[in-house]
Amino acid sequence: MRRFRNVLFSAATLVAATASADKIERTWQAKCASCHGDDGKGQTQKGKEMGLRDMTSAAFQKESDADLQKAIENGVDKTVDGKKQQMDPYKDKLKPEQVADLVKYVRGLAGK
Repeated sequence: MRRFRNVLFSAATLVAATASADKIERTWQAKCASCHGDDGKGQTQKGKEMGLRDMTSAAFQKESDADLQKAIENGVDKTVDGKKQQMDPYKDKLKPEQVADLVKYVRGLAGK
């Protein structure tokens, strides 16, 4: 019986983790992928126009979690190499746990 409970608990944990990953993926697709791309490389039309950095690169991944969170929450409005980079702030559109999940998602892009 104990083994059955452990297997059941493991299965439930896996289902919950999968559901959470699906939610993060949907948030990425809805809020981020149009500019940053499905893969985070910024090779969309809009991403190229703004000269977005490749989120999978080692240089980008050196950014702190706090800096990524701040950019998501407060948005971005700067010019880099003559290209205007703008991103709407999401602090009023996303819950804090969604922002934290997006930071984790961005970290996961490095391995793809």
